[in-house]
Amino acid sequence: MNSVVSPTLAEALATGTVVLDGGLSNQLESAGYDLSDDLWSARLLDERPEAIVQAHLAYFEAGADVAITASYQATFEGFAKRGIGRERAAELIASSVELAREAARRAWARGVLRPLWTAASAGPYGAMLADGSEYRGRYGLTVGELERFHRPRLEVLAGARPDVLALETVPDTDEARALLRAVRGLGVPAWLSYTVAGDRTRAGQPLEEAFALAADTDEVIAVGVNCCAPGDAAAAVRTAARVTGKPVVVYPNSGEAWDAGSRTWAGPSAFVPEQVRQWRAAGARLIGGCCRVGPETITRIARELAAA
Repeated sequence: MNSVVSPTLAEALATGTVVLDGGLSNQLESAGYDLSDDLWSARLLDERPEAIVQAHLAYFEAGADVAITASYQATFEGFAKRGIGRERAAELIASSVELAREAARRAWARGVLRPLWTAASAGPYGAMLADGSEYRGRYGLTVGELERFHRPRLEVLAGARPDVLALETVPDTDEARALLRAVRGLGVPAWLSYTVAGDRTRAGQPLEEAFALAADTDEVIAVGVNCCAPGDAAAAVRTAARVTGKPVVVYPNSGEAWDAGSRTWAGPSAFVPEQVRQWRAAGARLIGGCCRVGPETITRIARELAAA
């Protein structure tokens, strides 16, 4: 498997830049799948796992080195709302990692001869609520309550042995503190990425304060931002690199606006692949796209980084 024949992701970040994939949901939707319910792409872990493999494979073939799993919205609580028991929910959450590995195996069989890694996605508490609150944070829960929510799912994901845990789309520092506690002792490295607006988290905290939380956390191998406007990325990358001294992860969305009521994106795309050279120069080492960024853009990102 990949972890045997390839460097670890941390080793790769020490010597170069790694290309992340793009939005899993838009790739699945383009293949004709309806993701309008509360489980979003996690529903297909149960109903159409092969579709997830194909989506990951499309990104590997497009130039991505890392597949971020379909577990962003996969939680025990979310599956319970659909009548799925805890044992089956754990199987589905763990399967997200194996589906990404299967896509890597198929990519290698098709001649994609480079290291490929799997990042197990752990979305914020607000993703489980499916009401857009992951872009606001401040759920009214304590750090301890948020840690108790996240830890069981992270234990299942870590048990599936991904290359890294992607603690992503974190809207505020309370949830970051909870996640940093929850990953302790799991034996799998992690990255922590906030969703931001300007120079603050979505909940309004200064990014210097937010990034500093992870500076001394040994489990965290990269810190940065995702699912933010592309225009906010460069300054955030510079701040994360300066405050933490760690490699920076950056994967903005297309720049379109998310309407939580209609569960649709609106407005023009503002993602310009040429921007990635600026992000890399500022300290970014894991670079890709989030919602509404597809394989074609990932190919252009990979080419820009190769040329740089």
